[in-house]
Amino acid sequence: MQSEVSRADGFLKAGIEAMRLQSRIAILLALVLAGCGGRATPPAGFINHTRHSDAELASLWESAQQNLSQQIDLNPLEQELNNAARPRLCPETREYGRFPPHQLVVSSQADVSSAALYLATGTTRPDPTGLISCPQPCNVNYAPAYSLYNQPATRYAASWESSSNNFDVLVEYEFENHILNALGYDTRWR
Repeated sequence: MQSEVSRADGFLKAGIEAMRLQSRIAILLALVLAGCGGRATPPAGFINHTRHSDAELASLWESAQQNLSQQIDLNPLEQELNNAARPRLCPETREYGRFPPHQLVVSSQADVSSAALYLATGTTRPDPTGLISCPQPCNVNYAPAYSLYNQPATRYAASWESSSNNFDVLVEYEFENHILNALGYDTRWR
């Protein structure tokens, strides 16, 4: 009888150990699979806070991609503000078409008032000024538009919204900057 009890205890202990091992393997496998998932790429498209349709923004994005398939100057501001001797040119390539916008926020921002602009810079300009305060890491304090890349966003002066040709040029240029940034180009002087 003793040997039967010992044998039953042995089977029971072996079963418990096997269950513990299976539980550990399951937990380890779950951790490995969760780690392999990485960061999910946000869905393509815009978070549109403009008076323009998503289709219009998509058309501007496509135009930006086409513009970038030609040689592009990466430092026009540096040339103008710091008298940089030569333009830094981005080579012609077709890889720009690989980058759709991913939850890119596009929105207006209130124009800085002419009084505030005058106090800050001594520049006289009528209202609406067509300029907004440009946060760091911008190389200028005021601009018609700017883009942020960590939390993808393009902001433009609200007064440009109703001027469709100017709006298109501003937003298309900022979309070019998003694409260049995604490819690893330094866009701080654009």
